[in-house]
Amino acid sequence: MFDSIHEECGVFGIFENKTAYVAHSAYLALFALQHRGQEACGIAVNDDGVFGYHRGDGLVPDVFTQESLSRLGRGNMAIGHVRYSTTGGKNPNNIQPLVIRHIKGNLAVAHNGNLVNAFDLRRQFELGGAIFHGTSDTEAIAYSIVTQRLVSKSTEEAVCKVMNHLKGAYSCVVMTATKLIAFRDPMGFRPLCIGQTKDGAYVVASESCALDSVSARFIRDIKPGEIVTISSTGMKSDTTHCSKKSAMCVFEYIYFARPDSVIEGVSVQHARMRAGEFLAKESPVDADIVIGVPDSGLDAALGYARQSGIPYGVGFIKNKYIGRSFIQPSQEQREDSVKIKLNTVKKNINGRRVIMIDDSIVRGTTCARIVSLLREAGAKEVHMRVSSPPFRFPCYFGTDVDSRENLIACQCSSIKEIAQKIGVDSLAYLSVEATHRLAETAEVKFCDGCFTGKYPITVPKEQPKDKFEIKLNQFAQTLD
Repeated sequence: MFDSIHEECGVFGIFENKTAYVAHSAYLALFALQHRGQEACGIAVNDDGVFGYHRGDGLVPDVFTQESLSRLGRGNMAIGHVRYSTTGGKNPNNIQPLVIRHIKGNLAVAHNGNLVNAFDLRRQFELGGAIFHGTSDTEAIAYSIVTQRLVSKSTEEAVCKVMNHLKGAYSCVVMTATKLIAFRDPMGFRPLCIGQTKDGAYVVASESCALDSVSARFIRDIKPGEIVTISSTGMKSDTTHCSKKSAMCVFEYIYFARPDSVIEGVSVQHARMRAGEFLAKESPVDADIVIGVPDSGLDAALGYARQSGIPYGVGFIKNKYIGRSFIQPSQEQREDSVKIKLNTVKKNINGRRVIMIDDSIVRGTTCARIVSLLREAGAKEVHMRVSSPPFRFPCYFGTDVDSRENLIACQCSSIKEIAQKIGVDSLAYLSVEATHRLAETAEVKFCDGCFTGKYPITVPKEQPKDKFEIKLNQFAQTLD
């Protein structure tokens, strides 16, 4: 329904030195990570080397009932996953964690990110006789680990070898009969952190808010390129693939992550407020009130108001009972659907010059409807400020940025033309330079490829929608 971007998923893992209700801990953590993926979710539990798992389409409370959690039983390890598909469609076999049984034992994998060489890896395995059940790049990661495990002394050694061949974004959690292994790609595109509960259990998660949900103390972020292995003997680290160069996805701070999370030592909420402050400095305008589009535009609006001195106000009330999965069957109904999710506080809008802050503009269709709501509420002027630069290029690392032909910044010749198309009196975006200062520390480096077309690693020349499935089908036809 809504013209917005999506991130692929969130991962979680827990290792206890005793038998416990680890599935329940994973359930709570997935609730905290629900914003990262609302298409499907799953949990796998290890009970003395025996793996049980439950997965399904839908939100966490819909997939997991008290009965399904009870069936998973107790164990000493669990991993969980929430998913929004960017590589791999809505095939039930793509729902994670993926569980594989091989000659050296059981293996479960949960993955956040996107590989740019997933097709090449899969083709190599299939030509060798491997059978794939889904169409996600996570399955290629799982096969890679299993293949290397057969000729390695340990799973962590296999992971180390595999990382020489994986290209792209991956923050992964792997569970074996005796170990929980977490690893992150050398560029650190997607976040991954580690914590510990009061009773000594180790937990890993995409965001620190998931650690909070299970009362775990944040220890640190897993470094780009680092492999962390947790077993009954404790935690150990392998930094073979670590380097000084990194490229965190800047949209983790702008949009994806929950505002109460801390990533690379930086508060997500404070980073968004800084974005608003930079916007006010770069693109000031006379107005009576600053409002944010819920939810990720609110903190940037606070920052803009604080820097500009223009009062902050509540412009929209969001219907909290409608998630991103809400859809309408016809085009006519979709045109009015934004009114179901957002409603204006007319007393704050009527007769006033309004600055509206949002995190991004993708196609511009929903943005135009939101602007029309402000006009209907009596706004005298509407000035839009966006806490990110314009989307002009595809993302290869797990963000579902639309194809270039659908991006409003590629359709229009100027920002003025975009402003006219969405119906605002003025429009300004945050500069690319400012996005690199959101983290308040020089140690955090960002990927800005979707804004600039300059990527930190080599990427394919083209990025069509459903690229992975298309290439798979084309490859199969050549062999038929």
